Amino acid sequence: MNTQSLQVLITGGSAGIGYAIAKEFVSKGNKVLITGRDEARLKKAAESLRKTAEGPSEVLYFVSDVSTSTDRNKLVAYIKTHFPGLNLLVNNAGAAHLHPLYPVAAGGNAPAGRGIAEAAAEEINTNYLAVADLNEKLIPVLEANGASGIVNVSSIVAFVPGVKLATYSASKAALHAYTRTLRHALAETSIKVFELMPPLVNTDFSKEIGGENGIAPKQVADDLIAGLQRNKPEIRVGQTEDMYQYSLSSPEEAFLAMNANL
Repeated sequence: MNTQSLQVLITGGSAGIGYAIAKEFVSKGNKVLITGRDEARLKKAAESLRKTAEGPSEVLYFVSDVSTSTDRNKLVAYIKTHFPGLNLLVNNAGAAHLHPLYPVAAGGNAPAGRGIAEAAAEEINTNYLAVADLNEKLIPVLEANGASGIVNVSSIVAFVPGVKLATYSASKAALHAYTRTLRHALAETSIKVFELMPPLVNTDFSKEIGGENGIAPKQVADDLIAGLQRNKPEIRVGQTEDMYQYSLSSPEEAFLAMNANL
């Protein structure tokens, strides 16, 4: 897929992986729209991105909590009016909670102020259901613009779950299954469907789970660009590729390796 002369929407684009992806596309002369819940952070991110812009680059932002149907509808309406040339959608916004499934038996504590089901509901809604709904609403826009793409950002835990990220892992596994079927459903259209699978990444989002030990967000962005250019459906970044292969040859050993330090 071409990675230049695009109009790109990146959800959760004001920080971390989303910001790194936005920066990469801006540096290549694309028109980029970032979304997020925090207007001050979005504005700051957009100003910073504009400083790195080259050629015909343009950076826009729109305040939107894509986990809510109301905000998704507002975002779609904004795109149809102000960003109608959209031809790449990057579903990056996510939610994650670190907790064991049975905290009392494990000698730990339940997530502060919420139970497992409540935490899982937020993760499933944000990481899977919201993505599916936004895709459905924007597929007509993408298809009208010819050659286009959808990138769903999942995770290494989509196929090797983390013990203390059980419900997050489940939400990403759901996203992985959905992405495969969406790719099949759109196979005869002008829309290509990609899945970006990072390992642990050093971002504020991942601080709670030891993110300082993860790879740089730029590596994720660089691998995404390379994967798009090669039309690689599943873009497994860094350690994810090794763990994926391990999970195929020795599923139980891969699971134990993933959770060895927990």
